[in-house]
Order: sequence, then structure tokens, then C-alpha cells
Amino acid sequence: MPTLVSVNPATGEPVGSVEAATAADIGHVVRAARAAQPAWAALGLDARAAAVKAAIPDLAAAADRIGELATLEMGKPLPEGKGEASHCATGIGDEVDESVDALRPELLEDKRTRTELHFDPFGVCAAITPWNFPVLMPMQSVLPALVAGNAVVLKPSEETPLCADLWARTLAKHLPAGVLQVVHGAGDAGRALVLDDVDLIVFTGSRATGIRIMQDAAAGLKRVILELGGKDPLVVLADADLDAAAAFAVRNSFRNAGQVCVSTERIYVHRDVEGPFLDRVLERTKALKQGDGREPGVNVGPMVNARQKQVVERQVAQAVAAGARVLAGGGPAPGNFVPPTVLAGLDHSMEIMREANFGPVACVMAIGSGTAAVRLANDSPYGLGAAVFGERTHAERVGRALSAGMIGINQGCGGASGTPWVGARHSGYGFHSGKAGHRQFAQVRAVSRPLATA
Repeated sequence: MPTLVSVNPATGEPVGSVEAATAADIGHVVRAARAAQPAWAALGLDARAAAVKAAIPDLAAAADRIGELATLEMGKPLPEGKGEASHCATGIGDEVDESVDALRPELLEDKRTRTELHFDPFGVCAAITPWNFPVLMPMQSVLPALVAGNAVVLKPSEETPLCADLWARTLAKHLPAGVLQVVHGAGDAGRALVLDDVDLIVFTGSRATGIRIMQDAAAGLKRVILELGGKDPLVVLADADLDAAAAFAVRNSFRNAGQVCVSTERIYVHRDVEGPFLDRVLERTKALKQGDGREPGVNVGPMVNARQKQVVERQVAQAVAAGARVLAGGGPAPGNFVPPTVLAGLDHSMEIMREANFGPVACVMAIGSGTAAVRLANDSPYGLGAAVFGERTHAERVGRALSAGMIGINQGCGGASGTPWVGARHSGYGFHSGKAGHRQFAQVRAVSRPLATA
């Protein structure tokens, strides 16, 4: 059987390996999931929830090791890796409870008819998850699918197989055999899973791969939930709190080395405050420490691999050749590292302002009004997150004109507890999280009868 080797992007050293699944292996796994699913569904909503929650102590005990593997496999600072794994243990209870609340039958009545809405499982769910949050993304795909009564086949990213594998197998110990299984491999394994006998496909990743999944799913009219790429704008208005705006810009441009679906990839700042805003951004950028995520005090790790570094470096070089100014970073760096980089003097003729960058680059463009900022921010096929900093009513007016699925006003795009994680345009098809998102993992069935008459 072929082997998939996981490599530390900070050092180039192997972390470990797993067996890569062939198409025949995947077919066997899907058949096992199909066989296990009816009994799992028959347990009922509360029993399924209890089985998933029973894994919390074991996941909490394994959280440090899972977090260490996340840092070793994709490079994020160790406190962030461990924090992600810990959250994915302690947060299971709330996530499951939210799913249960969403999936309980709902009663509707009018003067003539009583209708019960039931939320039933689709059957077998294929969950294909990315490397940038290699524990959180499996959790957000797998848990609502399980609670809804689906059996799940998880294919984590080939960049981060070990941490996702440990998380999933720790959870699976508390579930009936076949209900949660893991397969490993690259894109060919993911496509084989999509083409197999599955009913629901949950994918987080690039727009290009999402399009291919929709095409492959179309022949069987398989349900899909796709969280795709973003090109998130930050709008800084003339009446913004510049300290708060700059702190957010630096944090959200460079967190996880810019490898976040809702990273700030375009910054539109009013020309009247561009200078003082940039001064604040540069001061904070220069205070960052880059290096191996296991080193104390590191804020920014490496790109996940050489291919990702090459994309970032090429886009920066093209922008500079077209007239952009490098205010910080931008120079050569060893291995898979890209220094936190600040560019100014940009425009939309440059690829880095149009296509996903997914690296530690803050791209700043001066604008003359909120109207101009809206026009430029919406000049993109993407529409995942956005943020606007300014006087509240002014910022809200600008924010409501943006075509993103999630808009933050004087904060990031994350919402209150229970808010769905939703993209617009090419950034999503379906969505997850929150009551509405959890229901997308289930088939709605309406059972109606006439009300009794006197």
C-alpha cells in the first residue's frame, strides 16, 4: 500500500507517515459506512449526541499531542496548535448541543393543518478538510454530520494527516464500528471519495477544487456543502479608530502566516488617514517574530509547503514590478518562510489584489470615499468575509453594501454564538455552523395531517 509522508514545513524533516488509500480501499470504507449508518440513525438524536460527547475526556487528554502535531505538520505557533486542539475537545459539548437543538422536530400549524418538520440523515457523508486548521475543520464537518445520523468518511489534507487522524480515531473509539472512518491521500483520493456511493459531500478548500466537486457530484445530484476561498477586504474609513484598525489589519493579515480563509487580503484605507494608518501597521509588523512554531515567542510560522511560498513570492514580485512599494518584508527568506510583508501603492491591475494570496502579505490601497471602497471591495468573484472600521453608523452603512457573507463592523467577521459560517458568491455553496448550518447536514421531511374538526 502506498505511504503518505507528513513533513514539517519549518525544517523539512519528516513528522510521520500514514497509509494512503487506493480507490478500491475507499470503496470498501464507503460500503462499511453504508452498512453501519442505519443502526446509527436508529439510535435517535439524544443517544447519538451522548455517544459523541463521551469522547470529550479522551480528546481533552490527547489535546496537547494533537496540537503539537498540528504545529509540526503545518507550522503554526505551538500555542495556536494546542489552543485549536483544546478548543476542539472542550467545545464539543456546545457544538453537539447546538446541533441537537437545530435537529429536533419542529411543529407548524395553521387553521387546517398540523405539520411536523423532521431532520433526517442523508446517509453517508464524505468530509474533505484542509490543512490550515487541521483539527477545527474536521470537527466542524464531522460533528454535525454524526449528530444528524450520517456515517462519515473523513479525508483530511495530505499536508496534515497525523493530527486529523489522531483526533478522528480518538472520537471514533466512542462510536459504533464504521460510523466514523478516516482515509488518507491527495486529490485523487478525494475525487475517488466524491465519486463513490456517498450522499453528502462537505468540503473546505479552494474555489477551483470546489467547482470540480460540484461537477462530479452533479451526475448523482449529491448534496454538497462547500466552504471555498476568500479575498477578504478591510475598509478603513476616515473616521476610523486607527489604532484598532491597524491592530486588526496586522493580526488578520499575518495570523497563521496569512493561511486563513478569512485573512485580510485587501486593505482599502481613506487617503486622508493612509499615512498614520501605515505608520501603525509598520510598527506592529516589525514587532512580529517569525520562525519555527515550536520556538518561544514566534507569531508567524512558515508557508505549508514550497508551492504555497512560490505563489506568494510570485504575486509580490509582479506587484512590485507594476509599481507597488514594499514597506516591510518582501525580501528572500530560507526554506518555506515568507517574511511578513506590507505593500502600498497597489491597484486592481495587479494579481495580488484579485486572486487569493493566502500568505503573510498586507496589501494597502488608498481610496477617496466609502463608495469607492465598496466598488473595489465588491470587484471580486469572492465573498467570504469583510471588515469595516469607522464611526459605527457610517461603517454599518458601508458594510451593508458589501457582497460578503460575513461582515464585521470594527471587528473581524466572526459572529455571536449560533451565527452560521457563510460565504457569498464563489466563496461558498451551502454553509455550516449555527442552527441553520447544522440543518444542512440533514434531509428535511414535512409530515402533515389535518387538524381535528369539532
